[in-house]
Order: sequence, then C-alpha cells, then structure tokens
Amino acid sequence: MAVYTKFFFIIKIVNNMNNNKLKIDELEENILSSVKIGFFGPSGSFTEEAALTLEGELVAFYTIPEVFDAVSQDKVDIGVVPIENSIEGSVGITLDLLAHDYDLKIKNEIILPISHNLLVNHNMIVDNIKIIYSHPQALSQCRKFIEGLDIVTQSAPSTSAAAELIVGKKYAAAISTVRAAQIYGLDIAVSNIQDYKNNLTRFVVVSKQDHRRTNNDKTSIVFSLPEDRAGGLYEILGEFAEKNVNLTKIESRPSKEKLGRYIFFVDLEGHREDLRIRNILNVIKSEVRYIKIIGSYPKERPD
Repeated sequence: MAVYTKFFFIIKIVNNMNNNKLKIDELEENILSSVKIGFFGPSGSFTEEAALTLEGELVAFYTIPEVFDAVSQDKVDIGVVPIENSIEGSVGITLDLLAHDYDLKIKNEIILPISHNLLVNHNMIVDNIKIIYSHPQALSQCRKFIEGLDIVTQSAPSTSAAAELIVGKKYAAAISTVRAAQIYGLDIAVSNIQDYKNNLTRFVVVSKQDHRRTNNDKTSIVFSLPEDRAGGLYEILGEFAEKNVNLTKIESRPSKEKLGRYIFFVDLEGHREDLRIRNILNVIKSEVRYIKIIGSYPKERPD
C-alpha cells in the first residue's frame, strides 16, 4: 500500500498506543517526507513548481501518461499534472486519461500564476534567434509575442524540456521558467511574455483515493448520455439546479467511440459524501449511459 494512503491509519494506531514517545506531529512530518510525488517534468517545469507546494520527494517524468502510470503502479504515491489553463483551456490528455484509461482520483487541486520567459544561451540577443522551442500550450499563450518576432516555432514535450533542448544551440530560444534558466544555465532575454497578465494554470494531484470531506470541497465527474436527443443534457444539469448545487465547469470532449458522440466533464461544489450530492448522483446514474466520479477534493481559490 502506498505511504500516502496509510498515513491516517498509522496516526490512529499511534494515538491508541500507550507510552508513545514519538509525537504525532513528528510522525506526520516523517511520513510526509517519505511520500513520493511524480510530476510532469523534467525539472524546471511549471508542474514542478506546483509539486513543490507539497511535502515529499519529487520524481520527474517526461510525459503526463508516465505520471499516471507511475501512480497506478505504485512507483509514486501521488502525481501532479496540469489540467486547465485560464487562456488556452483544458489539457485534453489529462482529461482523457482520467476518463478512459486509469482508475485514479483527483485528490487536490493547485492553482498557480504562470509567467513565461524567453530563454537564450549566453551572449545571444533576441534579434539573432531563428527558432523558439516550447510546449504547445506555452507557445499558444505567447502567440502575440512570437508573431511580433516573426520566428519559427517548434513544439517540445514541456517548457522545461524546451530549455534543456536549446543548451548549446546558439540560435535557438525556449519559452520556459525562471527555474529552468537557473537549472540549465540560460539567460532570460525577455520576461513575462504571455499575451495576458491573468494567466493561471490549474494542476491536479492524482492518487488512488480522493480527499476526505473538508466542508469546502468540489467534485469532478464525467458522464455520457444514453442517446443524442433534444433536452438530454438539460435534464441532467437540471438535477443540480433543482437542488441548488453550483456547477463551476462544464465541458464536452469526444467519446472516442464515433463522430458526434461526446462525454461531459462537470465540476460541482460539494463532496461526493455530502447527502445532497450523493442523492443527485444516484438519480443521475439511472439517467445516463456512463458516469464516473473523478474525485472530491478541497476547493482552491485563485489568487
């Protein structure tokens, strides 16, 4: 069993022990420090910044599916991956993996402000740059800046991978993080090059279990309708409106089955164990073709 999921069970045992010499807070610190956290890397990525807000040993993976696979196979206790950006929208691969490929849950969410920087090798000026590397999301978030330079772009697996890629390439630049510049010995030619100042990315912590109730929760679900007919989606969403449950996100994605068939991702306020939410979900189960609770977790407020 993963270290992370055993924590509260161990605490309960220790609380019941007589002549216990190890304080509970010390035990908590020891256990959390041994938690392995997989993240979408390599080192220097925005996802690493999100993972650094957690307690534990960080383990980098080069793709989002690799993070999911590591959690599923208990190579790490939890994983951190991006799921949504305020400018470019959802990260499709993360949604697809949660819906179709892995029985993992969202345990937490982390919202970070994103500041993009143009990184270059030492003694290189922007006017001499011929190609810019970065993750497709980062390239899109800096579209206006790139168009102003009239430079060729090339996608990379991540922003930090882009920084690593240009080391020693004289006429190449990367859109990446300040930390990546420090790690790979690059200069920051231009800072804050994103098109919009209010650039936030939402990351999720995936685990084999979601979070216990905190009374400040949200729940993510995905479902598909039994048939394509007028009012079908309206009837499902109406169950939430009738019980005064706020929906914070609604999004459709292809079902992977055939053209024109979709699945729907919904984030709602409340925990799956709340009586009101549990009753709504029980009603919906009888009205949809497929439903999956992706997880209940504490709600984080954007800065």
